[in-house]
Amino acid sequence: MKKRIFILICLMAGIISPAVACTSAIIGAELSPYGRPMLWKHRDTSSIDNKVEYVAPGLEGFGYTGLFNASDKNLKECWTGFNSEGFAIMNTASYNLKDDKVPEKDMDKEGFLMTKALRSCVTVEDFARLLDSLPRPMGVEANFGVIDASGAGAYFETNNHSYIRIDLADAPEHMLVRTNYSHCGRPNEGFGFVREANALHLLRPAAEQKAVTPELLTETLSRTFYHSLFEKDMADGLEDGWLIDQDFIPRYKSCATIVIEGCVPADGEPSKGAAKDYVMWTGLGYPPVADIYAVTDGPDGIHPDLRGLQPDGHSKASDVSKRRRDEVFPKHYGNGDKYIRLSRLRNPEGTGYLQTIPKQNLIIYQKFRDNHYSE
Repeated sequence: MKKRIFILICLMAGIISPAVACTSAIIGAELSPYGRPMLWKHRDTSSIDNKVEYVAPGLEGFGYTGLFNASDKNLKECWTGFNSEGFAIMNTASYNLKDDKVPEKDMDKEGFLMTKALRSCVTVEDFARLLDSLPRPMGVEANFGVIDASGAGAYFETNNHSYIRIDLADAPEHMLVRTNYSHCGRPNEGFGFVREANALHLLRPAAEQKAVTPELLTETLSRTFYHSLFEKDMADGLEDGWLIDQDFIPRYKSCATIVIEGCVPADGEPSKGAAKDYVMWTGLGYPPVADIYAVTDGPDGIHPDLRGLQPDGHSKASDVSKRRRDEVFPKHYGNGDKYIRLSRLRNPEGTGYLQTIPKQNLIIYQKFRDNHYSE
């Protein structure tokens, strides 16, 4: 087969994307064929080595399961997770909310804040009360996304001194998407405008059919090279050549794709221990090459491959994905982290990572549902 070489010219040459980014969404239960709300975080960060751990209940509060940096030995900063009561949280960094001169050394407290929330919150309202109670400045500039066992959800666009709450119930499409700017922040500042448009384009057809599933998020959105400005998947039909990594949902610094799938919303107050029906669908490492695992509540709910059991707190799943990523970005010098080798994702032999791994992951989804979901 004749080789086709394609190079996507960088649209924003010279602009440096933030090291801490992320693409995220809150999906209403009405849009799911399983009747469950979802919290999706596609994590982008320089902390590429991640793990999933369970933190037991104690004097500090509820037990919870979450995503941590491999280097976080004491599990002090959770980057997305859910607790025993069905409260779940994640964040994306924002770059158009900070309106003060708080020095950088006193910022980046989002992981600590989310840990505190998982220890203490049951409902979306609890999280609002937590934000109200924290001393100022809070040391954050972020969009915090939360859901609870009642099916409620909201983003809290938060800076050091205040926040604006955007409720899922008020969203006309029953879903909300955020990247690296806040809708209530300063106009035309921040990052992730194209990534947000990419996500909405891919979500809307499924939303109209009430067919948004966790696998749509992990197997399509987190693995797509759709670009909203070109209005097409830039890797579609290409089995060789190079693609420049610019404004796709998956990025070189993407290190996880996670969907927390809640329970069928409770009538009235959520019952204690609501998280027994929660699933945190987890892919560690560069999402286009990541294996998916089903994580459930409790100390036995995490596959050993996800835990920080390797040297330096690494997880096996993250290390495997990192090695695969090195094949997708094989130029390990200069600006090599900008160049995607397409044949490692798709090729005529059918051995590319986008041709093999999603098929295996869909089997994982189906087997888990067959064994755990009620008819």
